[in-house]
Amino acid sequence: MSTSARPSHAAAPPRSAARAPFSFDRGHTDDLLSFLAASPSPYHAAANAAERLEKAGFRQVAETDAWDGTSGGRYVLRGGAIIAWYVPEGADPHTPFRIVGAHTDSPNLRVKPRPDSGAHGWRQIAVEIYGGPLLNSWLDRDLGLSGRLSLRDGSTRLVNVDRPLLRVPQLAVHLDRSVSSEGLKLDKQRHLQPVWGLGDDVRDGDLIAFLEEELGLAAGEVTGWDLMTHSVEPPAYLGRDKELVAGPRMDNLLSVHASVAALVAVTASDTSLSYIPVLAAFDHEENGSQSDTGADGPLLGSVLERSVFARGGSYEDRARAFAGAVCLSSDTGHAVHPNYAERHDPTHHPRADGGPILKVNVNNRYATDGSGRAIFAAACEKADVPFQSFVSNNAMPCGTTIGPITAARHGIKTVDIGAAILSMHSARELCGAKDPYLLANALAAFLAG
Repeated sequence: MSTSARPSHAAAPPRSAARAPFSFDRGHTDDLLSFLAASPSPYHAAANAAERLEKAGFRQVAETDAWDGTSGGRYVLRGGAIIAWYVPEGADPHTPFRIVGAHTDSPNLRVKPRPDSGAHGWRQIAVEIYGGPLLNSWLDRDLGLSGRLSLRDGSTRLVNVDRPLLRVPQLAVHLDRSVSSEGLKLDKQRHLQPVWGLGDDVRDGDLIAFLEEELGLAAGEVTGWDLMTHSVEPPAYLGRDKELVAGPRMDNLLSVHASVAALVAVTASDTSLSYIPVLAAFDHEENGSQSDTGADGPLLGSVLERSVFARGGSYEDRARAFAGAVCLSSDTGHAVHPNYAERHDPTHHPRADGGPILKVNVNNRYATDGSGRAIFAAACEKADVPFQSFVSNNAMPCGTTIGPITAARHGIKTVDIGAAILSMHSARELCGAKDPYLLANALAAFLAG
């Protein structure tokens, strides 16, 4: 075993409640499972994060209203994105921000504008591929339907049909003898359309009429929709000793959940915060972040600026607050795969339950530099949390995150981190049971300054 496979410093149990607000009695990870199950779409994830913040005393502010500069917790909810921040008592307009960034979306199959389809006696739903899913993981899996409905009166409703409704059936091996020798080959247009019933009487409007009935809405009340499939198999502990967690959308709801928990824990006892802690959970990371709710849009910058100006700040105060700000871009990363270790860098093998990973790429696919590493190392040391380093194999292309986008768009020092998982972009991913707790502790220490 190479020495680089070990955590950057020895793991130690939290020494006090002040240092580690999330005791590992599985309580934090149990709560993660509940959050995953309740958040089948980005809209549900943002709404559930908002509900948790409300219970902690945060209040929603409308972007169309004037904001005041009083202390306390606030959040902005826009579609599948949420920005939350806490102003300590007596904070100056130029007080810098400590930001944790994450994203609410995951690769999946999304419903097309004309969803009702079918052929040869099968009723089907027309779907589009969102992001870069492992397509084979969506085959022969019981799927529900979730998302957001836009109504005739201008309001929206969340919908979650969390029962077996759809299925993408795989072709039997008897009809594709080459699959064993040449591997599975899927055409995104022809082979990924799920079935949901029998019959040749396919009519436009069937799916939406079904959803209107599910929600008790009048016929014709739904005029727009953002719908997607999700696996209805619940997240669960896995393994002989339940050391692992298997579940959907860990990329990146694991980080969203940890960020909300960290923000709530840090602001529960506002005694000596020298920064303004911020949670920024964006939508559309999986397809480039270029939207009004994505990290490459103006949402975060607008919220931070308005917070400064609401406290009587000037443009100079805004510049000072941004110059002193730091963002941790928290997204899942790759644990070393026991069956494909050669795909990883030979000297960097992050392990499950080894603590959060620090992501590095010198070509700026990740935003981490040496000074950012030092900031994260200090937070982990303060929280008594081990951490590991990740860098891609030089022969493999490197993924990216909201980190470089945040750094470039706002001029904010950004560090890329996350929890190590297997099966990234699968309909069902895998992580160590302790890693969500370790990540949340590190994030809390960072937000506290």
